[in-house]
Amino acid sequence: MHMDLTQGDIKSQLKKLSIPASIGFFFHTMYNVTDTYFAGQISTQSLSALTLSASIFFMMIAIAGGVSEAVTALVGNALGKKDRSTAAHIALNALLFGLFLSVVLTIIGVICTPYLMSILGAQGDYLQESLDYINVILYGSVFFVFAFFINALLNAVGDMVSFRNVLIFSAFLNVVLDYWFVYGGLGIQPSGVSGISMATVITEFITAFYLFYKLTKTTLLDGYREFSLDTAVFKALVTQGFPPSINMVMMATGIFIITYFAAPYGKEVVAAFGIGMRIEQIILMPTIGLNVAVLAIVAQNNGAKQFERIAQTLKTSLYYGGLISLVGMVALLFGAEQFMRFFTQDINVIEAGAVYLRVEAFILFSFVVIFVHLAMLQGIEKPGFIFYISIFRQIIAPIILLSLFTYLELEVVWIWIGIALIVTLSALVTWRYSVDKLEEVSS
Repeated sequence: MHMDLTQGDIKSQLKKLSIPASIGFFFHTMYNVTDTYFAGQISTQSLSALTLSASIFFMMIAIAGGVSEAVTALVGNALGKKDRSTAAHIALNALLFGLFLSVVLTIIGVICTPYLMSILGAQGDYLQESLDYINVILYGSVFFVFAFFINALLNAVGDMVSFRNVLIFSAFLNVVLDYWFVYGGLGIQPSGVSGISMATVITEFITAFYLFYKLTKTTLLDGYREFSLDTAVFKALVTQGFPPSINMVMMATGIFIITYFAAPYGKEVVAAFGIGMRIEQIILMPTIGLNVAVLAIVAQNNGAKQFERIAQTLKTSLYYGGLISLVGMVALLFGAEQFMRFFTQDINVIEAGAVYLRVEAFILFSFVVIFVHLAMLQGIEKPGFIFYISIFRQIIAPIILLSLFTYLELEVVWIWIGIALIVTLSALVTWRYSVDKLEEVSS
């Protein structure tokens, strides 16, 4: 299957690509929501331990996610040029690169995780519970990496449906497995948070296996008998994938930094931050689908030199993203406490999380602006800016601003306000740079 995105109605293509992708990512987020729910049923400490682990886990898979976006861009550009043999050659080398990457990430994760956890203040039972969760995830990282890479290849040919379908199934299976492993039964002893991570690894294996099956139905594995290792493809993956990888790593590091500054306010605030992020991810899920669709459409049209279609894609995706953001803002402003109560009955956690969600409500569209324009930059193979805006948004600005707030001994709400100000400024800078860069490449 190969969808030609260099012609046809852009609005319908955005909907056709983004809706399945959004549904898929929604159910992927439900993994985290389910895990958060069951951790909350164990204890507030378990919920807080899961939040600490989340930043480490996201940091690990961020590199895989970033490089997978490079896979979509490179293969999509080749398909836009109608060069299917090159597209298949890149795809096969990308899968080998994915295997190598998963081994490296596992080794680094196992070595560094205990130290990173201790920086966040985890000690004793708190530390052990955090490690019980993340270690299982680390050893199953190969399935996460391959799911990213294979789905990236399917995205390049316009297939967003396969990912959606398997994630719907896996999300429901994860609920069953979480309940089984946490509470035990049928020969399984209650496993606590380690059972939650085991359920996630099993469902991720199923996801990767199914997506590979769907990949065999495309032309991207054609010529596998003549496969040859191509270091130039590896280099292109690193070059093109480094900026988005750094962006995602910086996102994970940003979560780590925010958690670091939030931790002195207590485990309840850390737990509230973890729940709030899950809710925010659900609200933003349709815009993530837009991001995936924009990358696929822009990549093919860049290869075909159809720059007017790229500009129209940006305009249309921002319009749809604005509507989604408006609905999400209303939902967060009026339903913050209700959302929090789904995960916990701890009144302190509920109150802290509601404040976080109401601040985040006002910057949902800023996230849309950032996501869409960064996807466009990747699609036109100009991702270098991503590195610099990520360093500023996730590292430099939060450390400076939150350190100042800590020095002034301000209340925890100022942490959320500070992050909101940084995201808004980053959105404005990203928009201006991306518009200028598109004009440059199209002239």
